[in-house]
Amino acid sequence: MGVLNVTPDSFSDGGRFLAVDAAIAHGMDLWKHGADIIDVGGESTRPGAPEVAPDEEAARVVPVVAALVAAGVTVSIDTSKAVVAAAAIEVGAAVINDVTALSDPAMAPVAAASGCGVVLMHMQGTPRTMQADPRYEDVVAEVRDHLLRRAQHAIASGIPRSRICLDPGIGFGKTLAHNLDLIRFGVPALAATGYPVLIGVSRKSFLEKILGPIAPQDRDTASVAAQVLAIAGGATALRAHSVVDALRSARVADAIVRPTS
Repeated sequence: MGVLNVTPDSFSDGGRFLAVDAAIAHGMDLWKHGADIIDVGGESTRPGAPEVAPDEEAARVVPVVAALVAAGVTVSIDTSKAVVAAAAIEVGAAVINDVTALSDPAMAPVAAASGCGVVLMHMQGTPRTMQADPRYEDVVAEVRDHLLRRAQHAIASGIPRSRICLDPGIGFGKTLAHNLDLIRFGVPALAATGYPVLIGVSRKSFLEKILGPIAPQDRDTASVAAQVLAIAGGATALRAHSVVDALRSARVADAIVRPTS
């Protein structure tokens, strides 16, 4: 899953692809380099990011989604707003990637009616508050149980289990220790539920907490280390900024941990 931020303020590349033409070109580049899905988002979810009005978010993403779909690209819409998801689905989005796991009451019905795949992510708090003081008694169990409850809600709303993917939400209301525990133990715990697991570690700030000061654009090698270990733990999808690095490392990791013969 290649990351395409159509935003002015995303932590890694905010503003670079805000213009429609630039966003489309970058999405096509990610696709040509081997991404299976391009994840288009119009609202930053970095810690402290301000909320974006639904009409503005839709105006950012819908032209990009439409152009990519017309070019044969499989697109996911990265949004927590049902109206934005519906607008993106209308022009061909095939997946809803919701960092709030269907917290918008209208999102589950939109997803159920669309036939789209759905990614349910865990987040403690909101992007405005999530890193203030995240606490858990048992981060692995609490994240797993929350996502299973949200998956059951999705199923009860008419979304088939086969269309649901779980994401532990690395960096979303978690300390460094929480993130490391989720990669080490949480991914296997989620994989054991039978749902596919998406992992999003690409360029995130927890890597800087390990390595010391390092710009987001220079974190791709570090991202690969976490991605490979997540694959070894059972992750089945990666959300990444550098598709080439993620794809090459995933193929090698798969050959080692999931041999075909």
